[in-house]
Amino acid sequence: MKVKLLSNVPVGSKVRLDAIEGGKAMTRRLLSLGISLGSEFEVINHRGEGTVLAREGNRVALGGGVSNKLFVEILDS
Repeated sequence: MKVKLLSNVPVGSKVRLDAIEGGKAMTRRLLSLGISLGSEFEVINHRGEGTVLAREGNRVALGGGVSNKLFVEILDS
């Protein structure tokens, strides 16, 4: 179990969100996008520090400011 910043995870990795280093407003915004602690995603793409995630056929693009505040665990698949 390796915990890393989302912005540092290789493309194609399956990850689980472990921690959010942000305030209530950011946590609420992520929740509205379907991202919560324990959620599992696949990293589809990186654009600079930003990240595109996929889950159940949906894709979500996160900017670098958010990607650098999310800690994820890389899952063995």
